[in-house]
Amino acid sequence: TRDYIRKTGFENVIVAISGGIDSALVATVAVDALGAEYVRGVSLPSRYSSEGSIADAQGLADRLGISLITIPIESLHEAALAALASEFEGTQPGPAEENVQSRLRGMLVMALSNKFGSIVLTTGNKSEYACGYATLYGDMAGGYAVIKDVPKTLVYDLSRYRNTISEVIPQANIDKPPTAELRPEQHDTDSLPPYEVLDPINEA
Repeated sequence: TRDYIRKTGFENVIVAISGGIDSALVATVAVDALGAEYVRGVSLPSRYSSEGSIADAQGLADRLGISLITIPIESLHEAALAALASEFEGTQPGPAEENVQSRLRGMLVMALSNKFGSIVLTTGNKSEYACGYATLYGDMAGGYAVIKDVPKTLVYDLSRYRNTISEVIPQANIDKPPTAELRPEQHDTDSLPPYEVLDPINEA
């Protein structure tokens, strides 16, 4: 990460911090690689973001010593669904509606990137990318994918290892079931096998 950022001429990075384990690890890598003063966190809560996730995002930022700005996406989400309402009429809600949230977040972090000359670090892991469980122009939007080659189970292992050096990733990030929080009570296992099953399959 340090090598890529330096060679491309960027000084500052942006990380969208959700309160989940992937963004926690990416933000931690960014701080370790570049220094806290060069990392800016962005929280982009939607109607489905839990209070716990919002608190975990702030807790991570506090431990890492980075700034965290909050840009709620609810008003944009409502406007986007309203714009699509006539075309979506008569259909059942599904991934199209869910992914609107991710794409709004991608738009906002890229706007910050354009305005301030910072590069966005994306947070998708190898397990998600291998199965298509990531959103084009959404959580895949950015300039460098830090954990693109890291399976989800290794994300957890790396996070636990990093906490043995200094405990920066909140334990709640590690303990809670992984979720994209794009609909009520959503969990990754609604769409994917448990990562302990999935990752060996991907590896094979």
